Amino acid sequence: VQLQASGGGLVQAGGSLRLSCAASGGIFRIALMGWYRQAPGKQRELVATITERGSSNIADSVKGRFTISRDNAKNTVYLQMNSLKPEDAAVYYCNAEVLRAASSIYSNYWGQGTLVTVSS
Repeated sequence: VQLQASGGGLVQAGGSLRLSCAASGGIFRIALMGWYRQAPGKQRELVATITERGSSNIADSVKGRFTISRDNAKNTVYLQMNSLKPEDAAVYYCNAEVLRAASSIYSNYWGQGTLVTVSS
């Protein structure tokens, strides 16, 4: 299974970005999908998760500014980031709990990360 994240870049404070992460490779079903981020010198932290049915959990630090969504038909999760702040700058990683076609258990996978830079 591969998770390919895209959409990062440089944006001014107050601006917006939309991240995408597409999963591929023998997937039967994906349960939880999510986004995490890691800033330099800090631990990786949860940004948002979304269940297969669309129930989301958003970190308090981004609530009201970030929205997570997914397209189950495309095995893709999105993160719409609005009103970006310099403290949102980080490498953003997508994550998915995947049931492969030949397996009976879910396994956890990470994307390669996409860099978000926010200038003040």
